[in-house]
Amino acid sequence: MIKDKKLIVVTGASRGLGLAIATHLAEQGYRVLGASRKETPEFEALAKKHGGCVFFRPLDLGDLKSLHQWAQAVDQEFGDVYGLVNNAAIAYDGVLATMHETQIEDIIQVNVTGTIILTKYLIRPMLVNRKGRIINIASIIASTGFNGLSVYGATKSALLGFTRSLAREVGRAKITVNAISPGYMATEMSSGLNDEKLKSIMRRSPLNELAEVDDVAGAVGYLLSEQAARVTGIDMTVDAGSTI
Repeated sequence: MIKDKKLIVVTGASRGLGLAIATHLAEQGYRVLGASRKETPEFEALAKKHGGCVFFRPLDLGDLKSLHQWAQAVDQEFGDVYGLVNNAAIAYDGVLATMHETQIEDIIQVNVTGTIILTKYLIRPMLVNRKGRIINIASIIASTGFNGLSVYGATKSALLGFTRSLAREVGRAKITVNAISPGYMATEMSSGLNDEKLKSIMRRSPLNELAEVDDVAGAVGYLLSEQAARVTGIDMTVDAGSTI
């Protein structure tokens, strides 16, 4: 039955990497609840293709006061959440010295504070059921750095610390917590990079290519699977080897 399928919440699911993750999980037989500020035609098409198994509910991680109610509504409508993929993030390209303080606040509020608070509420039923998976989408920028993305890099570093400590907190309840750090991919977030910069990144890869969103989606699928039941507290890098 459809309700017997494990429910996975994917934030930032309307486009790019989040959409690829939602698509992969739906094809793997999960129920998928996509959460973003706005639904896109692409996500609508995905939900139509997997009728009764893919859903969308609007979510603004920047609206911290709404997160508890949102999590309660999800529990009441869909039942127990088995997995949470914290993929949603924002970034403003610009050096710190000239970045407006409101932009700094926005990035931290969505990428860190909102993500942590949503996890707080969705993990509670997992603790009761003594099973669940949390996957935080970080970035190789957390370790390599990148000019103009200092605040974004700081938020992704924060997610890595959050991953390791939360894994220790909830491990006895058989909940795993892991991170995935994608490299540069051809997504909307990397659209500001010119062709020459992308070629330079590709040359650093032993494979001479960029990672793809489907590579990351496959890694998410693995960390949700039974084969990863004893994998926790790790940061999995998916970057075509560019950071070797």
